[in-house]
Amino acid sequence: MLCLRAPESQSSDLRFASVSCAAMHRPVIVIGQDRMSADSQFVELQCGSCGAQIRIDPGQRTARCPFCDAPSVVDRPAAPGRPMPLFALGFAVEREAAIRAVRDWIRRRKMAPFGLRNLAVERMSGVYLPAYLYSATANSRYEASIAEKYKKVRIERDDDGFSVGRREETEYRDLTGRHVASLADILVTASHNVSNEEIQAIEPFDLSRLRRYTPALLQGWSAEEVSASPETCLGHAHGEARASVTRRLHGFMPGDGVRSLRHQTEFEEESIDLTLVPVWICTMRYHPRKRPLRILVNGQTAKAGGWVPFSWAKLGWLVLAAAVVAAIVGLSLRAFL
Repeated sequence: MLCLRAPESQSSDLRFASVSCAAMHRPVIVIGQDRMSADSQFVELQCGSCGAQIRIDPGQRTARCPFCDAPSVVDRPAAPGRPMPLFALGFAVEREAAIRAVRDWIRRRKMAPFGLRNLAVERMSGVYLPAYLYSATANSRYEASIAEKYKKVRIERDDDGFSVGRREETEYRDLTGRHVASLADILVTASHNVSNEEIQAIEPFDLSRLRRYTPALLQGWSAEEVSASPETCLGHAHGEARASVTRRLHGFMPGDGVRSLRHQTEFEEESIDLTLVPVWICTMRYHPRKRPLRILVNGQTAKAGGWVPFSWAKLGWLVLAAAVVAAIVGLSLRAFL
């Protein structure tokens, strides 16, 4: 049974949401569905500082007034497909440190295009991304072939008499059984805009610093609403959980090695908690006709991850340099001989 946890005080009423404005520290009632624009792509709310009307995307949880620059947090009630966050992690990495992390990460990409290291950061945004923390009990039935290594002594007769030799050999024995493991704190993305692979590239997050979610934590930052379907998120969680079970079973197996490990795993006592994680998102444009690069930085640890294009020009220069070196060595050897 899957348990989706949410605060008990959440309401299913979709008509109203509240905004906490940092400038005035007072709640402002914002009409939700009744004040949607004609194309239903924006939500209108009122700034609690200057009273200006602000239009924000329904997928946003935070906003900044364009007239007085006051940050606001949209505290919408929970609704089907839009649960309320239960936990959140705070930012610990400043913008300048995130930019340095991006530069260092690019510098280690040896086959990145020429000049990428010197590109200006087009945009560096601190965002609270929605993610699910998945926990479960994994009940597995496994079968595998276990290796047992031993030394085989061989006595051979030769011209000098007898000689003793030892040779290592391996025998495999079939093994079946059950294994139960508790899985906790598997983090998967709940955003359509950021893939699960991108989140994995900048993990781990320090989950010991998890705090109960409050809207005040988001003031001054961008935050995204849940945009991935529950089925997609649960699929990601099950994929990571099965990979974790496989690793644990490899470590659990006796003997000197294992091959042909197979397991059938059922997940019980599942729970999935919506959490907001801090991420710096950097965009850089290296070609006017290609999409900009996107590199993510962990807002707690400054670990960076992303994708950079492969430089065929660099590969060509390396091949040319290798050919020149080979030609020089060949000529030198010919002259020496």
